[in-house]
Amino acid sequence: MSRVNPTPNERKFDEGRLMQVLVAPIVSEKATMIADKSNAVTFKVLQDATKPEIKAAVELMFKVEVKGVSVVNTKGKTKRFGKSTGRRDNVRKAYVLLKPGQELNLAGEAA
Repeated sequence: MSRVNPTPNERKFDEGRLMQVLVAPIVSEKATMIADKSNAVTFKVLQDATKPEIKAAVELMFKVEVKGVSVVNTKGKTKRFGKSTGRRDNVRKAYVLLKPGQELNLAGEAA
């Protein structure tokens, strides 16, 4: 019999879904400063991704322990391209805080 509200340890996510949750790492000046200051990594994630899903995806893909996840929704700006107007996509960013001693190497080369 399944419980109505499972604890975080009992929750299981579909591995195929977790592989799609993280869209891309965000490499910017701000993201680099946050990474150096507070051991957090920034990712662009799916619009409907939840914090527990993001945590599980990072732990699965990078084999690191996650301390916490903060999420920011950024609305897309309206921009002009010559005569026509267009709109940038809405972006959902996840700031993934790693536990002390954990390191995530996005570049891929050995340190």
